[in-house]
Amino acid sequence: MNKALDETLSLKIAESIKSKANKPFDNAYKAALATQGASYVQGFLVCAGKPYKPREHSWIEIGDSIVDPNLPHLHKKPEELWYFVAQSLSVKKLKAVIEESQEDYPEDDPLPIYGEAPYEYYGDVMLGGQEYLDAYQAAEAKCTELQANQAQNN
Repeated sequence: MNKALDETLSLKIAESIKSKANKPFDNAYKAALATQGASYVQGFLVCAGKPYKPREHSWIEIGDSIVDPNLPHLHKKPEELWYFVAQSLSVKKLKAVIEESQEDYPEDDPLPIYGEAPYEYYGDVMLGGQEYLDAYQAAEAKCTELQANQAQNN
């Protein structure tokens, strides 16, 4: 099921957490902690227009809505954005994983979270399990579709 992006709530939460450009994982983490009933989600974002390439991204979900605290920095309309979920974590699970990561690897940034090995390749990077590969391939297919539509319209 494709969830709809809640533009109003995305902008409100982005402002409340002081969302920063090029920090999708940190912004989503802060938003998840600050928002009742939210789940932290990692996956891929596809935007209309070149370069037609999936980008690793993070957002939160509340019920049937996507809330993207990164929206002000994307400079796209909601109908020009497609989200592909690789994994979703409850706030409780998110806190536990972050805490464990900080204990085990204090010198590394705990975000993004890739889950358990074995990892799969998506593109030329090996991060995440099968769910990451599936999400990446779905995002790639959307990029191909957008590129073909663009070529058709020119």
